[in-house]
Amino acid sequence: MDATIPSPGRAWPAPGALLQLLKPVTWFPPVWAYSCGVVSSGAAWGADPAAVALGLALAGPIVCGMSQAANDWCDRHVDAINEPDRPIPSGRVPGRWGLWVALAMTALALVLALRLGPWGWGATALACAAAWAYSAEPVRAKRSGLWGPGLVGLSYETLPWITGAVVLSAGTPDPRIVAVALAYGIGAHGIMTFNDFKAVEGDRATGIRSLPATLGPRRAARIACTVMLMPQGAVIAMLALWDQPIHAALIGLLVLAQLAAMRRVLRDPLRLAPWFNATGVALSVSGMMVAAFALRGLA
Repeated sequence: MDATIPSPGRAWPAPGALLQLLKPVTWFPPVWAYSCGVVSSGAAWGADPAAVALGLALAGPIVCGMSQAANDWCDRHVDAINEPDRPIPSGRVPGRWGLWVALAMTALALVLALRLGPWGWGATALACAAAWAYSAEPVRAKRSGLWGPGLVGLSYETLPWITGAVVLSAGTPDPRIVAVALAYGIGAHGIMTFNDFKAVEGDRATGIRSLPATLGPRRAARIACTVMLMPQGAVIAMLALWDQPIHAALIGLLVLAQLAAMRRVLRDPLRLAPWFNATGVALSVSGMMVAAFALRGLA
């Protein structure tokens, strides 16, 4: 991590460049998952608003934002090929500023998480470790089309969901909550694979073996769709088994809508992947909240 992208004589980040570095659009998945955890916990509404607010801030702007800064720093040479207008390769975040921001936000996350107790602090520490393991050498899990998306899926969906539940319940998580959160985290592997379509050229040039880069767009898209659908089928089966037929049926309808979106994206996945990320993925995460309310009814 000692090489830097040359910058045009700038000593400080440009206004707005740091915010772009943290990619606010990516904060939604972990914030949503943490909210699902809060709902599924069965805790009284407003039981601990400070913990809820802090958890949301940690899940989104702080930890997820940190992960984006770390990823941009570690990917600065890849971004110079795929997205040369990104803050670091464009020079708007010069020198080692990207690295310093990521390290400072890691420390901030670990300090603030102390307020959430042992479970909350442990989950935050695990999320920070996963963020660096995904992007940085020597682990750099993102080089693998199998382990990289899997690590992100579990970090973005499963971990914040369970954290939101245990912080409010102040105890070990209900196994049913863990099972549903794990299912959606596995399904997020497919979501992350669709996200990799935008970087095929740079991934191939720099040895990152994402599924679109190694298998080609069509095969990768079929695998991603399958990985998204199977865990949702498991959630439907679990909710039906737990006497939550209405919620199971609602998720089933969302899955049918996803199938229609998947049928379209498979025609031209390289071109339609951004469209699917805005439609099919939205249907999937809507099912998460439906499942959270089903679990709340069981609490």
